[in-house]
Amino acid sequence: MEGTQTHAALMDATYRHQRLIYDLTRRYYLLGRDRLISELAPPAGASILEVACGTGRNLHLIGRRYPGCKLYGMDISEEMLRSARKTLGVRAVLGQGDACNFDPEALFGVARFDRVVLSYSLSMIPDWRGALLQAARLVAPGGQLHIVDFGTQSGLPGWFKSGLRAWLARFHVAPRDDLPAALDRVAGDVGADIRFTPLYRGYAQSAVLTLHR
Repeated sequence: MEGTQTHAALMDATYRHQRLIYDLTRRYYLLGRDRLISELAPPAGASILEVACGTGRNLHLIGRRYPGCKLYGMDISEEMLRSARKTLGVRAVLGQGDACNFDPEALFGVARFDRVVLSYSLSMIPDWRGALLQAARLVAPGGQLHIVDFGTQSGLPGWFKSGLRAWLARFHVAPRDDLPAALDRVAGDVGADIRFTPLYRGYAQSAVLTLHR
């Protein structure tokens, strides 16, 4: 609990002012988010949860693209949720919690979801493997977990990779180079198939876990 409170305070301090310009500035380097949204393809009336929803930018676009779906979002930062509430209004149910151990029924009255989204969040969560497993466990049978985040930058010049990572570290962001291995373990735990895709010469990485029915 103390670790959760410490991380929540850190995120609030980081985004207390940044949240006001977050969407404007991040559009240029949080690549692949719109690709994720286009691939969600939820069934009609599906329940969609974004873990670490930030300002609500993704949920806003998901709601526009897939009208009729039920939208949910949680974040550890109350500051970010202030922006999300302003962006989404009554179109989504929002709650504060730790991505590693929150109770969706307590927050939303829903146990499992047709689609769960992790968009540039694992790179900011200290116990990111725990958050990945938690998200996968919240997917309904036959549903999907969609992930996009920073990749290994393996196809990019060394100077770009080192510069990017040094800059990201200033915002408490660390690319998860061993995400594929972690996905394999989680897929085995929950019973899921994996589709993993490096994006933009490794700048980013994308994955979809489809749970067995």
